[in-house]
Formats: sequence, C-alpha cells, structure tokens
Amino acid sequence: MFELKKIVSAFLMPLPAMLMLGLFGLLLLWFTRRKGLASFFISFAFLGIFLVSFQPVATSLLRPLEKAYPPYVPSGQTVDYVMVLGSGHVIDHAMPITSQLSRTALMRLNEGMRIHRLFPGSKLILSGYGGGTNISQARMLAKVALALGVNKNDILLLETAKDTWEEAFQAASVVGDNKLVIVTSASHMTRAMNEFHKVGLTPTAAPTNFLASNKIEQPWERYRPQAKYLEQTERYWHETLGQWWQKLRTMAGDEETATQ
Repeated sequence: MFELKKIVSAFLMPLPAMLMLGLFGLLLLWFTRRKGLASFFISFAFLGIFLVSFQPVATSLLRPLEKAYPPYVPSGQTVDYVMVLGSGHVIDHAMPITSQLSRTALMRLNEGMRIHRLFPGSKLILSGYGGGTNISQARMLAKVALALGVNKNDILLLETAKDTWEEAFQAASVVGDNKLVIVTSASHMTRAMNEFHKVGLTPTAAPTNFLASNKIEQPWERYRPQAKYLEQTERYWHETLGQWWQKLRTMAGDEETATQ
C-alpha cells in the first residue's frame, strides 16, 4: 500500500501531470484530426507549467500552510525529547556526509540539534527508513549529528518508520507522557501534528525549511518562472494529497470501528 501510494502521488504532482496532458495533446495532434482538442490540451499544459512555476501563484498556495505554526521559541518548560522527522538521503561516498542528506533533511536536523542543545539532558529522536538504500534515514541523520558534535548517548533511532503515521505511532511508545518537540518542514507540520495527536501525544511544533516568502521585491525574481517556485507548488500539492489521504484513512478506520 505504501509503495502504491507513492507511485500514484508521483504522477499526480503538477509537473508530471502537466507533461502527461501535453503528451496527450501531441498524440491527438499526430494521430487524429481533432486539432482543436489537441491544441486545448497542449495550451493547457504550457499555461499550467508557467503558473505552477510563477512566484505569486506558488507562494500564495504554500504560504498559508507554512504559517500554520510559528517558529519554535523556548517557553521555559523542560523538553525531554526532540524528534526530527526523516526526509530522504543518498549513499554516495564521493560526497561529504552532509551532502548525502537531502536539503530538507539537513535543515530539519539543524533545527532539531539547535533545540536539543537548548535543553541539556534531552534526547534527540531521529526517524526514517532506508528508502531503497542499506542505511536508514535515521542512521544517516545520526552520522551527521555525531559529526556535528551531538553526544552519541543522546541519540535515539526509529529506523523502520516509512511515513508520518508510522513515525508518530513509534514515537508514542518511546515518549510516553514526556515533553516532546517535533521538527519537520513548515509545510508538513499541520499533517504531522494531526498524526501525533491521533496517537495520544501533544507535542510542541518546531517548523523549519520555510520556502514561501512574500518579501521578494526584485521583479526579475518575482515574475519569471523558476524551479524553486515549482518546488513550492509541489510541496503544497504533496501536503494537500497527504491531508486527503489522512482523512480517507480516518474515515475508513471509523467505519471499521462502527462495524465491529
């Protein structure tokens, strides 16, 4: 089910979806006489790619998600656990270890380490499965954390969690009633908090990896399509699909409970 979910969602991302629509239009143009319909699909695909890569559109979609939770500020309460949610890596020994983590994973780890150092005695929980490699995301995060000075005795690994629900479920058995801070991308935080609440935890949010800013003043930055704005749209759509899946899973669980 996990693999199927990933495959389906990959084809529903804005760029692949627009490219497939454009290809469909080309096939109509080449092999049928429906020139008008072909022109519609091709034009729609080109316009769609432009819009999803356009800063005013991309930022207006993603920014509300990223503003759902403010950046973490210590409140004076003790923190027992700081959990960094996984987000991809590669195994390539031609790269320094910090470059083997995805940019998102590295930013999450940096924020997690910052908060961990604010609370001596806290434990740093690192999560994530291998993702097709023989080293888990959790272990790769740990290697970088150790290289950057975190004490080995302060690190706990959750190496089999494939998605946010599994991360929350496994964290519940470790954290119990202790004070937990979770670190993930700002766009992902709403969905992550929902999953952690469902397993009975009440963590404090520490969002990082903010992408959408409305403070860009240069017109050559705002009004030309760029890959970084396409990434913002993709983050928004990825989280939207994730929230729909979350609701469907909850509804299915409620129906199953009602029939027992």
